[in-house]
Amino acid sequence: MGQRQYDVIGIGIGPFNLGLAALIDGLDDSLDAAFLDQQSEFIWHEDMLIEGSTLVSSILGDLVTPADPTNPHSFLNYLHHHDRFWEFYNYENFRIPRKEYNKYCNWVIDRLDSCQFGQRVDAVRVTESGEFLIQADSTTGTGVTEYRCDDIVLGTGSQPYVPESLRGHPDDDVFHSSGYLSQRDRCLDADTITVVGSGQSAAEIVLDLLRKQPDNEYRIDWFTRSDGFYPVDSSKLTRELRSSDYMEYFYDLPQETSEERVDQQDLLYKGIAPDTSAAIYNTLYHYSVDEDPDIGMLAKTEVESIGAGSGDTYQLQCHQWEEDERFCHESEVVILGTGYRRTIPEFLELVREHIKFAGENQFEIGENFEVETRGLDGSIFAQNRGFHEHGFNTADLSLGAYQAGTIINEILGEEVYKVGQGDRFQSFGTDQFLEQSSQSGRIEEIPLSSD
Repeated sequence: MGQRQYDVIGIGIGPFNLGLAALIDGLDDSLDAAFLDQQSEFIWHEDMLIEGSTLVSSILGDLVTPADPTNPHSFLNYLHHHDRFWEFYNYENFRIPRKEYNKYCNWVIDRLDSCQFGQRVDAVRVTESGEFLIQADSTTGTGVTEYRCDDIVLGTGSQPYVPESLRGHPDDDVFHSSGYLSQRDRCLDADTITVVGSGQSAAEIVLDLLRKQPDNEYRIDWFTRSDGFYPVDSSKLTRELRSSDYMEYFYDLPQETSEERVDQQDLLYKGIAPDTSAAIYNTLYHYSVDEDPDIGMLAKTEVESIGAGSGDTYQLQCHQWEEDERFCHESEVVILGTGYRRTIPEFLELVREHIKFAGENQFEIGENFEVETRGLDGSIFAQNRGFHEHGFNTADLSLGAYQAGTIINEILGEEVYKVGQGDRFQSFGTDQFLEQSSQSGRIEEIPLSSD
């Protein structure tokens, strides 16, 4: 059994921890870090790399640029290395193809020595000296390695979620949207396809199926329990909420208020990108010139269960909740865009008693993305978590560099990376506004009129 010593170990290599690895790489050996992932290679949402699909956020918010525009692992440097700068310049669009984002991330990985794939973390424990001891088993059969470190950064992401009432059917016929491309040929052979959900993934799948419909002649039905097939609000003033300033403001809200606000902000991150919504509508309009498109769309409708239908179909029990009407719907293939859930990794079981939780599958996370703990010398940080502490945009790729830079600053105890720059036009809280306005003051500070 081999043993290795580091300052920091990152567990999971998705975009968030990859950004952390890239920023640490620019520190001139200030931190010795390793990043572990059980997968054999990095593939970002492999089965959603649909032709024509793009990032929802701007590529200027890449792995490193918001924290360090001079970092050599930036997307602009990737373009330069691949002789694509002028092609991108003329593209005139900051929302790059998903496939290119995946290639960019792999380019960064190839330039780093700290990313180790094929390492499945089985356990984390605390040694008598107070260090973390991480046990990782090689998925290629080369044995177990122990890693010692002072701090851990979790970047394990979220897992596809399917409600229990919709489970238990053959994966070829009823599957989560995260497996779409692997099952697309099955879809193209079907006579009827139903998509459940109205987030970006579901919309991209509907658009892809629509574009292939003329050559395959299947029926598409699309249900969502939401009020409508709404776009995510990406207007410019609203986009200012996707900022470090707003995350800091949100963190300072009372817990009861922040939990209530998260539940009210669905359309800030759960809707359909406006250009995807427009592409779906435009495709339907073009088809309608010759005949009505073979598609059904119904909002305010929850699929409550799935059972056996007639022949090769499945029967969906549906509830239109606004009218309180229930009906049955049959489909040969069902694609479930039912979202993702974060879980507590099993490898933390041996240190679970030291961790503070804010609810089921929910860490209590501090201001600098540090998991609140008790009785530990080192720190556990968590990226892409903490909705109820930091707000909806903790999962926004463009704020990954902010989270990573904040964690590095916290570990080193100094501002190595300039994050939270306050570069926005609007104020999010009263204190911010009053600092900028000489015409305003708190009520107790304003003299009352004698009249």
